[in-house]
Formats: sequence, structure tokens, C-alpha cells
Amino acid sequence: MGLFDGMMGNASEISSEEVAKELEPLLAETEQVEHAYKLIRDMLVFTNKRLILVDKQGVTGKKTEYHSIPYRSITHFSVETAGTFDLEAELRLWISGSATPIEKTFNKQLNIFKVQSVLSEYVSDA
Repeated sequence: MGLFDGMMGNASEISSEEVAKELEPLLAETEQVEHAYKLIRDMLVFTNKRLILVDKQGVTGKKTEYHSIPYRSITHFSVETAGTFDLEAELRLWISGSATPIEKTFNKQLNIFKVQSVLSEYVSDA
């Protein structure tokens, strides 16, 4: 992911193995990182059990919030593809108990349909 993409708030896919090493203390014994996307310092991580939103805070990024969302809590979601002049694809997640969706923006190079496919698989199984 380039600096310009990071500044524009776009996310790019990153190595699930790299993320699994970083999140090892948080993962359950049988939990595996399936897909991961990075947005500047933050991450959107899909495991076989839940969605983890990683929010690095502060100047150094040492303070980190880990927001776990069980797939069964996702009531519905939407994806919006990038257009010719709109270079961003968007993902919106609605969580039970919250009227406001969680929104994430991805760059045009990322296949938003892959993200939607991952969500479809896990949300339908929940």
C-alpha cells in the first residue's frame, strides 16, 4: 500500500500469516486468520470465528483497541464498487444493537467482491 493510498483512507490486502503472528495472543486455539486488510495503521481481520477491527491509537500506535465482532452479530452488510471516477470501494456492516453501520473504504485494486464473498460465507454460517 502506498503512502497516497494510506492518506486517502484506502485499505489493501495484507498477508494473513503476518497478521496471525501479530494477533497470536488474541486468537482462540482453533482460530485462524483467513483474510486481512490494512488501513494506514488499522486493520480489518477476518478469522474463521469472528471479525476483528484493530484500531491503533496515539502518535506511536502502541495503544491498540481490538474490537471483536462475532459473525452472528452482523445483521446485514453492503458493498459499493469503485467507479470510473470514484476510485474507492466501500464496505458497510450493520451490527445487532446498533443503527449506525461500520464503514470501511478500500482502494480500487482490491477485489471488493472477494471481501463480500468472505462475509457471505461466514455470516450465512452463523
